[in-house]
Amino acid sequence: MTNGIEAKIRANGLRLTGQRRLIAQVVADAHDHPDVTELHRRVARQDNRISLATVYRTMKRFEELGIIERHEFLDRRARYEPAPKRHHDHLIDVDTGSVIEFRSEEIERLQALIARELGYDLVGHRLELHGRRRTSRKNPE
Repeated sequence: MTNGIEAKIRANGLRLTGQRRLIAQVVADAHDHPDVTELHRRVARQDNRISLATVYRTMKRFEELGIIERHEFLDRRARYEPAPKRHHDHLIDVDTGSVIEFRSEEIERLQALIARELGYDLVGHRLELHGRRRTSRKNPE
């Protein structure tokens, strides 16, 4: 097995076809959060017989099985990443669309506290921050 996605495919009893293996590898190798069109472009570089529809169907199936996570950031396009082993949140650069992953124990504690104060047990959350990189100024205000 070449990546954790393949292991999860097998663990879910899904047949690991050559097409699924290639799509899984492209997702595992991604250091960004590509959408299906970008995933297809990357897959097609290695096998141009795999259609965009196949990538869509495969990503939908992987998402249903919890193998990958789907996100919609500022551009409202579905973007994907392997299901993380450990929870993390995202900061999106509004100028470039870059997605930065981060984890903050302080934020995690605060969210649980807020839920508890409102009478809830927190069972999950998704935090997405949008920002613009600060430029250095000689006279900050």
